[in-house]
Amino acid sequence: MTSSILRSSRLSLLVCCALAGTALTVQGVQALPAPVAASLPDFTGIVQKNAPAVVQVEAKYSGRSKPGARSLSGSGGMPDDPQAEIFRRFFGMPMMPSPAEQAHTSLGSGFIISADGYILTNNHVVDHADKVIVRLQDRRILDAKVVGTDPTYDIALLKVSAGGNLPTVSIGDSRSLKPGQWVLAIGSPFGFDYTVTQGIVSAVGRNLGRDDQPYTSFIQTDVPINRGNSGGPLFNLQGQVVGINSQIYSGTGGYQGVAFSIPIDVAMNAVEQLKTKGYVTRGQLGVMVQEVSDDMEKAYKLPDASGAAVAQVTPDSGAEKAGLQPGDIILDYDNHAIHSPADLPPLVAMTKPGTRVPLEILRQGKKQTVQVTIGTMPRDQNAVDNGSTAPGASSGSAVLGLTVQPLDNATRKQMDLKPGQGVLIGDVTGDVAAQAGLQPGDVILMVNQQPVGSVEAFRAATKDVKAGSTVLLLVRRNDQNRFFGLTVPDDK
Repeated sequence: MTSSILRSSRLSLLVCCALAGTALTVQGVQALPAPVAASLPDFTGIVQKNAPAVVQVEAKYSGRSKPGARSLSGSGGMPDDPQAEIFRRFFGMPMMPSPAEQAHTSLGSGFIISADGYILTNNHVVDHADKVIVRLQDRRILDAKVVGTDPTYDIALLKVSAGGNLPTVSIGDSRSLKPGQWVLAIGSPFGFDYTVTQGIVSAVGRNLGRDDQPYTSFIQTDVPINRGNSGGPLFNLQGQVVGINSQIYSGTGGYQGVAFSIPIDVAMNAVEQLKTKGYVTRGQLGVMVQEVSDDMEKAYKLPDASGAAVAQVTPDSGAEKAGLQPGDIILDYDNHAIHSPADLPPLVAMTKPGTRVPLEILRQGKKQTVQVTIGTMPRDQNAVDNGSTAPGASSGSAVLGLTVQPLDNATRKQMDLKPGQGVLIGDVTGDVAAQAGLQPGDVILMVNQQPVGSVEAFRAATKDVKAGSTVLLLVRRNDQNRFFGLTVPDDK
């Protein structure tokens, strides 16, 4: 009994010492030392080289309130619902609390891109400011002129005068970034200037679903970003700027491990245009697209749900002139694979107007390539017509659960439809149409990619619908087209 207790005590001692990293030999058993952790990158060289080119941006507001920080909530759900998280842009940090009607200063970050004094930051850092100044690492304070801004990309270009000998950052290639690569940020979180934080690239090509930023595919990182970091640079291990830190995803307003940066290639494209003409021009394709739904996948007999389904083509656009049609599925844009509708708008927007680009599409089960000449997006136009995501004596179909009636030409003209195009849903009579989301007043333009312009044409297109099959309808609602898949229940 005594011997057993001693052996147990020795075993306990062995375990405790091993946890402390001490190796002991007990009854011939060798305890191994704790494994040595892999060495981490040394960021000191990157910081020493680039910190002098990072600036603190002070936006001053004289006697009026600065526009509040905008945010986007996911679904308005309960606080513990992941969909209730908030995308939060950081407008900087007020230097001291003050009532909204009093003068105040907000802090952000920026970086010098040319020795003659051009500086990049976020638009929301300087938006509506009465005066902007920048502070350099050597404690110089310089007045900054806002050369131009682009709220859609959230980019602002500043200019200071300092004799043409300012330190600058090196610009990298954000398109070469891959998840898992090390990155670091330099900025002024909470006013603590020249703070360095590091992490990895979590994802690339991230679309945030924001109506005000449909043309940016963000870099997602786990680099700690907080108030005052906005507009600061994101570096790769080669010491090159690959992004501009912009916003986080948070349910508390503070950093929670998910941060987003604007790719530097997007920003530099905007810089050149802001320098030369003071605003940014974007390309326009002239289509409205939506996801390839499960119903579409079944109806089209597709191998998967990749691509962007064309729901609407803008008259007189490059897309229409190239022959694109509702029902086409865009698989590739200018040698860039399109996995989802969100992939398309950033690519189109970055294309110089007048450029002719190849588009690979799937039509009636066959792939083909068409050449499209990209147009110019109106400066006040948002996502519509640029590869944006779509919202979603009568007769009818008892199987589909709806009735239709003719459209007169006056109504077609009001709805911007061509003569002989579409039939009006008069009533939703069954579960199939109701569950798909169809409503009275919707206009059906196509049935399984076949145009319908009369009650007779609709009846002919739906007469052979069988139980268990899926019917794809192209529907116009509120001047926008969307595909609806109606799956008829199997009788078995």
